[in-house]
Amino acid sequence: MHTEIAAVLIDIEAQLRQLGQWDKVPPSATALASDQPFCVDTLTFPQWLQFIFLPTLYRLMEEGKPLPARSGIEPMAREYFRGTGINSAALETSLRKVDTLLSEGTSI
Repeated sequence: MHTEIAAVLIDIEAQLRQLGQWDKVPPSATALASDQPFCVDTLTFPQWLQFIFLPTLYRLMEEGKPLPARSGIEPMAREYFRGTGINSAALETSLRKVDTLLSEGTSI
């Protein structure tokens, strides 16, 4: 089911771009090396999606390695975008799809 997950990851990238939340310049190596969950001390949530989450899942699929057995990214997005005025509903839906696919084990 990697094809299904890959399609949703492409949607996530497109939605981040549409929302103006896609960075053209990557964060520093130090920012990417944070040991905090979701790099909360060095990255915004959209940056974490762009520079950590998406590349990690793509790399795991390309290398034929197991994907995470569980995911709970959508609630993080909902919390991040709450009160920002950004309509993140479509992004949250796509993240919920990834959460469901990974949690159901259909990606392995």
